Amino acid sequence: MIATIISHPLCHAHQMPETHPECPARLDAINNQLMANGIDGLLYYRDALPASDEQLLRVHTPEHLQKIAAAIPEQGIHFFADDVYLSPASLTAARHAAGAAVMGVDMIMAGTTDAVFCNVRPPGHHAERARAMGFCIINNIAVAAAHALEHYGLSRVAIIDFDVHHGNGTQDIFFNDARILFCSSFQYPFYPHTNIDDVPAHIINTPLPATCRSQGFRDAITAQWLPALKQFKPQMIFISAGFDAYIDDDMSSISLVEQDYGWITQELRKLMEESKSVAPPDQCHGIVSVLEGGYDLLGLGRCAVAHIKALAKIQG
Repeated sequence: MIATIISHPLCHAHQMPETHPECPARLDAINNQLMANGIDGLLYYRDALPASDEQLLRVHTPEHLQKIAAAIPEQGIHFFADDVYLSPASLTAARHAAGAAVMGVDMIMAGTTDAVFCNVRPPGHHAERARAMGFCIINNIAVAAAHALEHYGLSRVAIIDFDVHHGNGTQDIFFNDARILFCSSFQYPFYPHTNIDDVPAHIINTPLPATCRSQGFRDAITAQWLPALKQFKPQMIFISAGFDAYIDDDMSSISLVEQDYGWITQELRKLMEESKSVAPPDQCHGIVSVLEGGYDLLGLGRCAVAHIKALAKIQG
């Protein structure tokens, strides 16, 4: 099947303070590298629809949504919470970012595609059930995973988060939901300083030292995540795709390279394809990946292309 890119022009409209790393140019950096590598024509493109209140309220409280809506300024950029800023189009952009991930689920369940990358912003994995933080307003990946569970009746989905920061929001939302296998790797100690020790068995936290580098990352994923995924048999895989552990990204010190993102994506794709040989309840329908971090623009584009090529099984 042809892989799909889902985005929307309104994701550019969420404005941050000048020089802030979470900027609209991040989306363009990925699109530009797809074209520069000559693979844009091998992908299917769709414009996202905004997530509905019903979809958002599966993972966020009504008070959270009301507080954001009430804080949207008529003009300018206003500080809202822990490194979260709001501009006039911020909530609209966030709804489209979450809606892109929901659309990815719908397309996979319809059999249109088996791999989706959502090139969207604002990111989402730090947004907790009732709290915006860390550039994140709505938890896009959580909205999509809940849609797969509640709308389509799936009983097991996995969320893989390889952003350099812990996915505290996703952990908060699904802390008591064993239908979710949540695996998060992250530089440690580091923002957001989540309590990562006292967690249930369906949450696998993988702290990485700042000196980790590629081999340490791959060894940890191979030892901790891949066996758990094979045992769990997810019916859909979600990826919080943060590329801020990249070697040239000032956000962190892990120093991963493009090939690491290609490698982990290939491993997840392999798990999905291997599941096709088993009985239908244990088959994995597909993979939905959603952009999280990544702030060195050239590196972001290169890493995202490596990730998308592995999703789409594009060689070279």
